[in-house]
Amino acid sequence: MILEISVSEIKSRQEKFLTNLKNNHCDAALLFSVTDIFYLTGFNFRPSERPIALIADAQGVFSLFVPRMEVEHAQEYAVISTTYDYPEYPGTTHPMEYLKKVLQDKSFDSLSVGLDAEGYGSAKGYAGPSITSLITFASKVSIKGLVEEQRYIKSSAEIELIKESARWGNLAHSLLAKYTHTGGREMEAESRATQEATKAMFETLGAGYRPYGSPAHAFYRGQIGPHSAFPHSQNQNAMFKKGFNVVSQAACDVWGYKSELERTMFIEEATKEQETFFNHMYEAQEVAFRTIKPGVPASKVEEEVQRYFKDHGLTQYVKHHTGHNMGLLNHEAPFFDLGDHTLLEPGMVFSVEPGLYVDGLGAFRHSDTVVVTETGMDMITYFPRDFESLIIG
Repeated sequence: MILEISVSEIKSRQEKFLTNLKNNHCDAALLFSVTDIFYLTGFNFRPSERPIALIADAQGVFSLFVPRMEVEHAQEYAVISTTYDYPEYPGTTHPMEYLKKVLQDKSFDSLSVGLDAEGYGSAKGYAGPSITSLITFASKVSIKGLVEEQRYIKSSAEIELIKESARWGNLAHSLLAKYTHTGGREMEAESRATQEATKAMFETLGAGYRPYGSPAHAFYRGQIGPHSAFPHSQNQNAMFKKGFNVVSQAACDVWGYKSELERTMFIEEATKEQETFFNHMYEAQEVAFRTIKPGVPASKVEEEVQRYFKDHGLTQYVKHHTGHNMGLLNHEAPFFDLGDHTLLEPGMVFSVEPGLYVDGLGAFRHSDTVVVTETGMDMITYFPRDFESLIIG
């Protein structure tokens, strides 16, 4: 069982990143993205007002720039050569001034430097100058998205972590369905399912399990009955009623890697109208599954799904594209969208979630996590998808 990414794989990621830097005519790089720093170093941290950055210098040496409070944390978990630190934010000397000094000592002012941002940013009270206003590089190159592109194709170890995520998400979802009944409330069902699934997960996986996110959990996000017609609602603590359709979601983080499982279910019974919309959603997802193959543009998957909806007079009920890549984030590029022509490749992991949203009735959406293979795709999630299995309560 794989519960983490090995040091050797992280070092391979760093080597590939350095090659990509050279291909983008960069001598060195400075990264502020939390996800990309984790991907390239294995250092998972809580972003706050205190700036953290990853430095890749002209010698190919990776270093972290962190607040003093994170030094020991970085030294224990990060696959890097050096840690630079500053006392505190905002401090009597701003952290960007300390970073400027580190970069000057590494001769960044004479290099072509790749940047994912002009400086650090945070919604948690941070304010400060851009690093590019404090130091002038020989040239600067935007490499925003460069590491995300490197993350498009998952390794076998990453796929195993996503599969492990799906196993525990499936348990949480099964428990959510079990505890959903007429007269109950969504928060009660969610909390019971999440608590039991998490307990079973900890007991099974033991001390080697690090979520770097949320353990097994399942929820409705307010998509209960007619209110489910809002695709990204928030929890309403709604009461379940007989005949409601509900849209569930279950997930789990394993060393930061995620899966996505969503189902449209019906409490005790469903009308013919609900069944009709459900069947159209089901068939649209099947269209997507049949279209997913290596070498096919991501946009082609969306085209085929939208063609199905148009042919059946359902376009007015569509509110979003068919899916998205996922891994360390629950939404990553590329997307099953008309405007994304990225060619699918083996190892890409996507959600597939075409949906229909009917005002006054509710939502109809399944989401499954799939991996592109050499010949097509494999399903990672496996909770039942058929209508009869999803009458609950």
